[in-house]
Order: sequence, then structure tokens, then C-alpha cells
Amino acid sequence: MSEHVLVVGTGQAGFQLAASLRQKGFAGEITLVGDEACPPYQRPPLSKAYLKEGREERLHLRNPSFYHENRISLLRGRRVTALDRRSKQITLDDGQYLDWDRLVLATGTRIASPPIEGVNLPGVHALRSIDDARRLRGEMATMRRAVVVGGGFIGLEFAAVAREAGIEVSIIESAGRLMSRAISPQMSTIVQAIHSEQGVSIFLNSFAASVEAQANGRVSGVLLSDGRFLPADGVILATGVVPNTELAEAAGLRVHNGIVTDRYLTTEDPKIHAVGDCAAFPDPFGLSLVRLESVQAAVDHGRCLAEAIMGRPSPYAALPWFWSDQGRYKLQIAGLAAPDDAARLTQIEKGGQVVVRSRNGLVTAVETLNAPGVHMSARKLLADGPSRDIALGV
Repeated sequence: MSEHVLVVGTGQAGFQLAASLRQKGFAGEITLVGDEACPPYQRPPLSKAYLKEGREERLHLRNPSFYHENRISLLRGRRVTALDRRSKQITLDDGQYLDWDRLVLATGTRIASPPIEGVNLPGVHALRSIDDARRLRGEMATMRRAVVVGGGFIGLEFAAVAREAGIEVSIIESAGRLMSRAISPQMSTIVQAIHSEQGVSIFLNSFAASVEAQANGRVSGVLLSDGRFLPADGVILATGVVPNTELAEAAGLRVHNGIVTDRYLTTEDPKIHAVGDCAAFPDPFGLSLVRLESVQAAVDHGRCLAEAIMGRPSPYAALPWFWSDQGRYKLQIAGLAAPDDAARLTQIEKGGQVVVRSRNGLVTAVETLNAPGVHMSARKLLADGPSRDIALGV
């Protein structure tokens, strides 16, 4: 265990791998390389608690002393420009070379930039990094009206925070319902009603044609493809993400909506692995490749790969689960449903909502809104895959 594990990416998955290796007694060298200047931090609070409170110290995954005490070399603000599989070296943006025995690609994702004219105007924001969140939070103090392009998790989380701050919010969604790729039609209807009751204007089956500017160059609003104009002094791009696979592609590794790995999170090169949002791996309970944008998946990836590096490999088979705080509502999903899976809606005591997804008589996922007990029961039920037992206390 004297080999050098070099991790490209300082997000949740890369951090967890390094921390787990040390916890399990790995004695070799560990290096984390990240292109952001700050230490590894949590991303989910950026669109929720951080926008409200601005407490950056609460985002950090560990105190700075953790890395020194655990002999983890942390290179911040450094970008990897090349990966040479033959020499087992990476090149950094300042020309420095780093050797590795095992390379872990934890390169994450980036905002999918929509083909909309004007997205680079002042007042248009993405919300992926802590720098993005700082800029957006700074402008929210004087923001009166915001337009969110995209009706997914991030856009809706921002909308909830913005409404609490008294900002008028409009959401533009190209699909016929909110979060259409993530949740059932029944839960979409419930979530839409919640945001509408909070005063959010929602435009479904709508497309942003351009972001318009004021005379001073700042954003003035969004022009829809049908000619309607939504005034705004802030525009948030919540149009999804794409995996950062460029290094892997340039190195000749297989890429298909992510860096392709086997069940052990290993690429076709046995000394190169991929973890977190950038990894496309075999669905433990199906036949296809999946890529999960989830904190829990990132954590589980790091722990699973650490075991493999320590000589105790086992296939990655953790149950996917997700969550989203939208104001006083907590949406939680256990399992992974296909878009056409059946859905059954149930209301439980205290107003919680539950949707059970199923396929061929087997429960594939359970969606809950303000029903944490049912969510935990569902995770236990589905831990080993789709189940016929739907005794969830509903």
C-alpha cells in the first residue's frame, strides 16, 4: 500500500475517497487536485441554506487541518490539462507533472449552457460553484424580479429561497411538467401547486429565445419563443449539467454520458477509476449504464473504491436516493424509476404525500414529500433492488 493515489477533482466523491482510504489504513501517498481555490465543500446547500445565510464555513467538508493531519496533499486552483496513460502522468496548467500509480477521475459536471442569446449578460447567473453562489447571493439583496430557466431541482430550490426573500419569481420549463426527468407526474403536480401557492409564476412548454439587456448592458428580462416578455433584474440558468469527460476522452477512455466504468468503478484501464457525477457505471438492478447526480452516490462511490484499492473489491450496488429542500417541503426519492413506471399516489397523516413507482409488479422507487419515516422504510425495502413488498406504513 505504498502506491500514489492521485485524484482529479475535490468534490464530494474525490474527498470521500481520500478520507476513506486514510480511515481504512492506506499508507501510500494521496493527492487531491482541484480547479477551485477553496477547500472541498458541499454543493447542495449552495441553492438553499447558503443563499439565505451566507455561512461559507458551514460548507467545508473538513477543517483545513484535516488534510495536513491525514497526509493528504491538497492542490487548489490547479487545472489538469493532459493525462498520459503510458507514462502515468498528468500535466497541470502551470506545466507541472504529477506521477500516479492509481488515477481517480472525480471531475464532476458543469452547467449545460443553453443556446440562448444573451446568457453572458451581467445579471445572468449559473449556480454550480461557490463563486456562482457568492455572486448570486450578493445580487439577491437588491433583486426584485428573477426568471429561472429550467424547472428542475436547482431552479425550484432557488425559487423557494427567492420567494422567502420577497423576490418575484418566474420559471420557464420546456417540458410539460416540472422535474419531468426525476419524478412522477403525480409528484410534479403536487410540487407545481406548492410553488404556485407561494406566488411563483410557472411557464410550462415554454422556451427562452433570448435574454434581453437594458441600456446599461444589464439584463432586463427574458424573451420567450412565443413573443412573451418576462421582465427581470436577475436570470438564473438551471438547465441541467453535463459530465466533465474531456480528460478521459483525450486519453482514449470510453465515454458514454460519463466516463464508463465497470461494477468496481474501474475504467478499461485497470489503474484508472471514475467516481461521482462524472461516472457512468452499470445499474446494479438493471442492464444499462447509469450516471447519478447525487451526494449519496458520490459518498458511496468513494467508500466503495477505497475498499477496492485496499484489496477488498466488491461491486458497487448501493441504492440510489435523492433529496431536495424546497422551502418547508422536503422531497425525497428512494430507488430509481424509469419514466414510464407506474405511479400510485397516497396521502399519509400530517399531510405527507407518497408516490410508489412500480414496474411489472415490482416497486422500483418511492417518492415522498414531508414523509421522512416512509422514505427511510422505502430505503430499507429497496436496499437489495426492486421489491414486491410495499408495506411502507401508508
